[in-house]
Amino acid sequence: MYKNIFDSHAHYTDKAFNDDRENMLGSLKESGICGIINCGADLESSKESATLSAEYDFMYFACGIHPEEVDNLPSDYLDTLKALSKDKKCVAIGEIGLDYYWRQDTKDLQKELFEKQILLSKELDLPIIVHDREAHGDTMEILKKHRPKGVLHCFSGSPETAAEVLKLGMFIGLGGALTFKNARKAVEVAEMLPLDRLLLETDCPYMAPVPMRGKRNNSGYIPFIAEKVAEIKGIDPQSVLDVTTENTKKLFNIK
Repeated sequence: MYKNIFDSHAHYTDKAFNDDRENMLGSLKESGICGIINCGADLESSKESATLSAEYDFMYFACGIHPEEVDNLPSDYLDTLKALSKDKKCVAIGEIGLDYYWRQDTKDLQKELFEKQILLSKELDLPIIVHDREAHGDTMEILKKHRPKGVLHCFSGSPETAAEVLKLGMFIGLGGALTFKNARKAVEVAEMLPLDRLLLETDCPYMAPVPMRGKRNNSGYIPFIAEKVAEIKGIDPQSVLDVTTENTKKLFNIK
């Protein structure tokens, strides 16, 4: 059995876990899970993530506003995020970024929200967790402008874009999509990516890896992603888990 597994991006506050959240999280240590970062998508889920992380010693959280949630934000949302960030289990501002797949109509608002949260992260000296869906050009332009520390989660860009991310000193998160049959770009990124800049993630309950594709995802499925990375790199899966756990702790300043 694998050990020392860190899920750098999860959503255990999602309603998909409402029926068995306590049992699921209570069983994860037996599966070798040593850490989870639960990510907020709006103010409510950020607050819920703080509450949940207080209940489990291996769970940390990020607070932030997802680009799909750009509408109808309260005027004091940054103050709320700043207050949440004072929690000792808060390790990042996220997930934040741009999504032009679901929201073509709010591009300017998304960019403004993204930049404001990056500036907050720099003020607080916290890394960011970036959501970038079909918005690579604008995402990279903003990241190059502000040069925050952080990770591009569920990375879907090209190897060329990945190289630009690495130049900024940022990390890349890979998840279940790497195991999909049509994952040519993700495999190419994994091939060129130095192991010391890789994080593993589930994005659960979404994006379950093969052979669990279509099922509700959970942190216990991280080894399937590690095995795929190991196959691509020609190394041992446990080595992938060990390195990516160290990378996660380093980026998010987890002792």
